Amino acid sequence: MNDRELERKLADAVTRAAPDDLEAILSRCGAQNGSVMEMNQLISNESTKIARAKSRRAARPWLAAACAALVLLGTGGGGLLYHQSHAVASVVSLDVNPSIELKVNRNEKVISCTALNTEAAAVLFDMGGGADLAGTKLDVAVNAIVGALVREGYLDSISSAILISVEDNNQERAQRLQAELVASVDGVLQAQAPGTSVLSQVLTVDAGTKPVVYGEGLSLGKAALVEKVLAMNGAGEKAFDQLAALSVEELNDLLKAGEKRIPIGKSAAATAAETYAGTLALDSVTTDVDPELDEFPPHYEVKLKTARGEFEYIVDAFTGQVLSGPKDPLASGADTNPPSPGTDTPVSPDASAPQTPSSGAQGEDVGQEAAKQAALSHAGLSASDVTDWKVKREWDDGRLEYEIEFWCGTDEYDYTIDGHSCSVLKHELERHPHQDGTHHGGSVSGITLEAAKAAALSHAGLQESQVWDMKAEMDYDDGRLEYEVEFKSGGMEYEYTIDGVTGNILSFERETDD
Repeated sequence: MNDRELERKLADAVTRAAPDDLEAILSRCGAQNGSVMEMNQLISNESTKIARAKSRRAARPWLAAACAALVLLGTGGGGLLYHQSHAVASVVSLDVNPSIELKVNRNEKVISCTALNTEAAAVLFDMGGGADLAGTKLDVAVNAIVGALVREGYLDSISSAILISVEDNNQERAQRLQAELVASVDGVLQAQAPGTSVLSQVLTVDAGTKPVVYGEGLSLGKAALVEKVLAMNGAGEKAFDQLAALSVEELNDLLKAGEKRIPIGKSAAATAAETYAGTLALDSVTTDVDPELDEFPPHYEVKLKTARGEFEYIVDAFTGQVLSGPKDPLASGADTNPPSPGTDTPVSPDASAPQTPSSGAQGEDVGQEAAKQAALSHAGLSASDVTDWKVKREWDDGRLEYEIEFWCGTDEYDYTIDGHSCSVLKHELERHPHQDGTHHGGSVSGITLEAAKAAALSHAGLQESQVWDMKAEMDYDDGRLEYEVEFKSGGMEYEYTIDGVTGNILSFERETDD
């Protein structure tokens, strides 16, 4: 099979999976579930911390000209065409946790496709390790890779993220490639993984060179994202390797939350959950980990898939403590084991409650009152402290559960309680501040408007004397106190959302002032 036939077959396959309909894709951009974010990250050869290996050989001008003339005369221009088709004009990297690098010529044909880590090698396995994509158009190759990422399960969580980076000295070409690839990838993801966020950036470095400071296995695009997180949290270069081991989704969550701590990572979270559940030595148990680092509290949701069904665990993102989930769910008599950390000894089952057998965990229904008491014990409250109870009894994948909601002052509690063991399967605390910025009991004070403005200016690296048209106002989003801060400086517009309690940067945007 020659290159042209291979390209045609790949194009046909991708078209069937995700039709080439740019107008329809663009028309949906305003209402998509995921998000597209341009990182606007520019790295210069002089200032980048990612050193680039680059050989320079001196040659006399007359000798170079003579050699070029001989090539043209001897081949009738074929040598020049060969050089153009094999010279690297752009480098495109795709990062999720798998990192894949494509070198592209000036005609936007793929010269090579390289897996930069073991996860990427598995994604490219059915494409000859990437060799099958050589000679194809860039958009065809990228869409094929994105489809493989979806099939391998790397983009199946509701908060997945993929980073597209374009390295090119020609800024006009780089910006065009960036826009075309984002639109093309978004079209594939709308059909196959609609919750995925698409991040993109252009890097102004010499195309085709490799990072040497941080070693192999890391694309320049992901290294730039890691540097961005380092600049935000001030952890220093010693933390680079820890951050580089995280997925793009985790790094993006850290940026959105303005989080300065470094999380334990998906693998450690899965190990913590399996150790707590007593399934670490069982090859038959598989895990699915979803990071939620921009939620309160920051955590990992770990699902253990077993022969008896799925069990969900909430693991603290920084300490590795298991916050909720059943203890030893596969052990004999597991239904009578204690609930997760933070709960008291489970209340004895209500003998008068209906006893409905479950296809998952077997045992008696503990009853509504016992489930309520388990939630109160975990929250450290008594029945006289709370109001506005809501209790719902339901089945989830064959498991009996109680969904319980209640209020204590301005704090809202949501619990999912196992209906057989009283284990806390999931819990959430949402604090609704008073208008003065304090929470229930006045124990946690909110920051002032001036402090929010100072936090935004500090993040932007500006002084108040350098900005104009500054606007700041207090707002509430799902009960959380926030400050919206806007200002202009140096031909740019800045927009910040500041957490009204911690002062963390929840989100920020910078764009040209029109």
